[in-house]
Amino acid sequence: SPGRCAQAVAELTDAGHRVVVTGGPGERELTARVAGDRALDLGGRTDAAELAGVLARAACAVTGNTGPAHLAAAVGTPVVSLFAPVVPAGRWRPYGVPCVLLGDQNAPCAGTRARTCPVPGHPCLDGVTALDVVAAVGKLVEVA
Repeated sequence: SPGRCAQAVAELTDAGHRVVVTGGPGERELTARVAGDRALDLGGRTDAAELAGVLARAACAVTGNTGPAHLAAAVGTPVVSLFAPVVPAGRWRPYGVPCVLLGDQNAPCAGTRARTCPVPGHPCLDGVTALDVVAAVGKLVEVA
């Protein structure tokens, strides 16, 4: 949820990380809410090539199991992936870079290939806390 993502941004900045929030043109309101006054909001301000540039300069990317996770890996950036198990992580996780998967890979939705959560309460990711995100980022980067 946007509130939980905003909490992760707050915890990451409290831990000394600089955070950049990205999203598509239709997500500007969402990215503004998530970034708040703690992060740089680039929602709707990057095309694919510019996003690749942003990701290439990042120490780590925190993202869902979506295109930006793979784009980050393609430019050599470590990834913390909030990975819903609707597809098998062993096959679909980002490759070639250090990666931490967050999310219950044995949740009831595992392997369903569902585009929207088929399980009430979204249990595979709802158990992931902002502090889990901070810990995962900490495994991949050192705070400068």
